[in-house]
Amino acid sequence: MKNVMEIDGFKALIAFDSETSQCRGEFVDLNGRAVFYAADVKSLKREGKTSLKVFLDMCLEDGVEPRKSYSGKLVVRLPVVLHERAAVSATSQGKSHECMAGRCGSRGNARLRF
Repeated sequence: MKNVMEIDGFKALIAFDSETSQCRGEFVDLNGRAVFYAADVKSLKREGKTSLKVFLDMCLEDGVEPRKSYSGKLVVRLPVVLHERAAVSATSQGKSHECMAGRCGSRGNARLRF
């Protein structure tokens, strides 16, 4: 199981690494890779801050945007039957598939229902 830790506004996935018997963190919203290890939560936060600072300093030095950019597009594969239901549902409401998915997504954890 992985947990998310926020450090200075950046999110890192945290998981136990059985090879090192430590917790491993990896920032997920950076445009590069920054990982850190520690045996306890306090040390993990400290190591995460250090790893993030090194990454951000390198980005600043190189003139690179540190955050990963997202286009807002998400391609999803559906079973044919579910795709058909989505199309019928959208059409019956006078909406496009994209509009339905986008409106659902803007409400957070809402689910599409067909």
